[in-house]
Amino acid sequence: MLLKIGSTGDAVKTLQEYLKIKVDGVFGTLTEYVVKEWQAQNGLTPDGVVGKITWNAMAIANTDGQERPDYVLPQITELPTLNIIPTYMPKDQYFVGPTKKEWLFLHHTAGWQNPINTVNCWSRDDRGAIATEFVIGGQSIKGDDNSQDGIVAQAFPAGGYAWHLGTGRSAMHINSVGIECCNFGQIENGKTYVGVVAAQSQIVKLESPFRGHSTWHKYSDKQLHALRELIKYIEKRDSIDVRKGLPELIKTKGPTVAFNFCDVNYVSEHKGLWSHANVLKTKVDMFPQQELIDLLRSL
Repeated sequence: MLLKIGSTGDAVKTLQEYLKIKVDGVFGTLTEYVVKEWQAQNGLTPDGVVGKITWNAMAIANTDGQERPDYVLPQITELPTLNIIPTYMPKDQYFVGPTKKEWLFLHHTAGWQNPINTVNCWSRDDRGAIATEFVIGGQSIKGDDNSQDGIVAQAFPAGGYAWHLGTGRSAMHINSVGIECCNFGQIENGKTYVGVVAAQSQIVKLESPFRGHSTWHKYSDKQLHALRELIKYIEKRDSIDVRKGLPELIKTKGPTVAFNFCDVNYVSEHKGLWSHANVLKTKVDMFPQQELIDLLRSL
């Protein structure tokens, strides 16, 4: 039996029970989303259609008594309010997992605005399994393209992981979720670190320098809105307390101290939401733009 968007009946209920989502017998967008997650996690084409191959794979996983340690899908009761585009890398470019997520780290890409291109670049490189689960598109540093602004790409299925911190193999590294915002970072003399001239609309100046730099490529409003929605989604999906970590430090010590704080041992012992700059002094992602500070305070 072929099941897809619009299908109804007992077979859909059986599928929903297996996926541990709301059982209503209607194959809607939530069911399709979780089917795609399951298919990708089990090496199938994530098309959201349940045909012979997917049924067979599910039957094997459900009846052999010695199930593989595949990711157990979380209890998702609703779709995220933002549009997440599955852009899964080849399986040799990430680790399937599952791992228990206890930290969430924020990064920016130090590059161009297209999140799907970012994921494709990770897929092609020879550095091993280096990626974050999510990438949020932004505006072009040239100010001439906002078509990717706020778009979210997902590089691998929930429960997986890849190297993204540069701090070595550790529980924190393996059990964390990473989000990249497409952004070039610091601007010097009107140019990025690779010499691209920044449009004035893309430059923000901080009240106080952050790690030696005062002017930066601005995080856009749509990008920050998508970031907030994604943080809240991950909080619900993975039960991470996103008020802990950097947001708590902002409230108790102020943003200047919080964003400059860097202690990998402390962060590894204090679960929650942090930036890449909180674990490596050589990193500047993410920088304390006022709108980002306000976002983290609001969590």
